[in-house]
Amino acid sequence: MDLSQYRNVWVFAEQRQGVITPVVRELLGEGRKLAGEIGTDVCAILLGRDIGCLAKELICYGADKVYVADHPLLENYTTDAYTKVITDAIQEYRPEIVLYGATHIGRDLAPRIAARVNTGLTADCTALSVDEESGNVVWERPAFGGNLYAQILCSETRPQMGTCRPGAFKKPEKVMDNKPEIIMEPIHTPENEIRTKVIDFIKACEDNDIPLQDAEVIVSGGRGMKNGENFKVLKELADVLGGTVGCSRAAVDSGWMPQSKQVGQTGTTVTPKIYFACAISGAVQHVAGMSGSGTIVAINKDDTAPIFEVADYGIVGDVFEIVPALVKELKARQQG
Repeated sequence: MDLSQYRNVWVFAEQRQGVITPVVRELLGEGRKLAGEIGTDVCAILLGRDIGCLAKELICYGADKVYVADHPLLENYTTDAYTKVITDAIQEYRPEIVLYGATHIGRDLAPRIAARVNTGLTADCTALSVDEESGNVVWERPAFGGNLYAQILCSETRPQMGTCRPGAFKKPEKVMDNKPEIIMEPIHTPENEIRTKVIDFIKACEDNDIPLQDAEVIVSGGRGMKNGENFKVLKELADVLGGTVGCSRAAVDSGWMPQSKQVGQTGTTVTPKIYFACAISGAVQHVAGMSGSGTIVAINKDDTAPIFEVADYGIVGDVFEIVPALVKELKARQQG
């Protein structure tokens, strides 16, 4: 394989029902850093139906080019159609690097494309860099339950591909004066080759429940919450602040909270403006998933808990006394 024929950093611009998923903006920002180090462009590949406005949005977040496949068969994600279209595009344009979000769609799509183009794939990455000696991407990801980090290089095949955990990277600022270059891609996927059909969408959470990766305020609880019922105390604080409730792995393993609410290396990586760690000891696996938060507030009875080492503000005391007091004070200020 002649590796010199492969250029540019590509980002799979995942969209759902006409909305770009938040991780795409993160990947465009990280892709821009990689492209700057290897001296190339950042491109997005966007699939869907009537998605012209989304292509312009991607330009504003740093894409130099956007490859658009706009067709009724691509309105909703299906494994067969998206795999075929993106594989064809990769084989035609030969990108050097392809980034996917480690979402349900990204985790389904990326390995299939990797197999089609005969290259490697590093899954669930939390950090990316360029190896100075070889120029290859260094894909960093947690391994063995988050007890160590692996650094993986794809040195013999192209493109270099990986899925990246949502929330692991900062979103770039929106820039309105970027000059767009939008390339429309033809579709060569017969309808009879698509083996699945989307019938309906059912939301996985209540309308007023904010996904962890989108929340600006997260109030998380750990083993010290004692049972699932006590998480209602944290929800009161989250509701007052317009946020959502999260948890540590211990709370999930105990059956108190769903896995979708877990923050950490084996859960969701989050970067809210404010993160409350309530009755959470601060294991390294949990801290790795929330250390990028703007402000961290720790509440714990144990003044030697490791969580205080990463907290901006620490309160030593009983969470069942402190959180209700915070809620009372915040409500009073809002009413005043």
